[in-house]
Amino acid sequence: MAATREEAARAGQLPDPTLTFGLSNYPVTSPGAFSLRSDEMTARTVGVMQAIPSRTARRAERALASARVDAAQADSVVAAQGVRERIADAWIDVWAAEQQHALLLGLHDEAALAWRIAQARLRGGEGSAVDALAARAEMATLDNRIEAAEVDLAAAQAGLQRWLGTSPGALAATQDFSRLPVDADRLVSTVDRQAPLQAWAAREQVAQAALEQARAARHPDWSVSASYGRRAPGLSDMVMLEVGVSLPLFTRNRQDRGISARQAQWDAVQADREDARRAQREVVTRALAAWQGWGRQIARYQQTLLPLARDRAQTALAGYRGSGSLQPWLDARRAEIELRLGYADALAARARLWASLAYLLPSETTP
Repeated sequence: MAATREEAARAGQLPDPTLTFGLSNYPVTSPGAFSLRSDEMTARTVGVMQAIPSRTARRAERALASARVDAAQADSVVAAQGVRERIADAWIDVWAAEQQHALLLGLHDEAALAWRIAQARLRGGEGSAVDALAARAEMATLDNRIEAAEVDLAAAQAGLQRWLGTSPGALAATQDFSRLPVDADRLVSTVDRQAPLQAWAAREQVAQAALEQARAARHPDWSVSASYGRRAPGLSDMVMLEVGVSLPLFTRNRQDRGISARQAQWDAVQADREDARRAQREVVTRALAAWQGWGRQIARYQQTLLPLARDRAQTALAGYRGSGSLQPWLDARRAEIELRLGYADALAARARLWASLAYLLPSETTP
């Protein structure tokens, strides 16, 4: 960004003048060959020359530099939005790991209770050693899953710490991932303002400015030079003033070629921008559909699947406590664990989609 601003500050300026030294009218054949005094026209000269590009060319150069500054600024906005989204993803990773850990930890007390019931029935002569061992193995398996969830949580916290610079600790209340900060219809209709497309307008301006600069090459440039010539003693010194102008006469294979090349680049940028716009609209539409789908699945988990799984496990454990079989509880238990893990994955998937959608519009992202 700083580099492009510095380049823009010098754009359109006149080039540095050129200091010249030389000899004029120096004889090299007889008579008087190789003598500074044999001919009265011989002079030692010193001068200065200034090239003056056309006003159109300098204006086009300034426009191109300004467009490049805008492009660099757009790229910095895109980069900043990308960083914010990555921070949000790292934060969501920690939150999702905490959710999974809490869901598994909530089943630990029931596993311990089943183990105690199995021991009590075994001591009372009503149960079997097989049931006691199965209950103990089930609790150990749950402990392994909880341990794995704690490892995942530590890894996610390390990832978030990379962005925050300090340990995140326990997370506060989360965003409401069931609501987007921007209406879904507005997200689809404002793809040009979204972060992935921020740079395309600036790139188009750069291509347009480059085309105008190529067209400006058809305008003649000027130059002014002045020199002072010192002749032999006794002869008067001389001053020379010259004005030059370029003659772009053969533009067909020179300037016109450059204009055609810049025109093709501009057309390509426009076509690429339109393709990017359509691709972004597709991405947003797909993400919205997936986010809404995960929302419906999460509601089904909360309202139906998880309560049924809890009731099934509690009923099976109550039946085992009342001299029933342990196997129904083991089956219900394993099904509930898998269901809770699936619920945690659904929460994480919806949250990540929420972040990818919420951070599309730079001016309306959530803190």
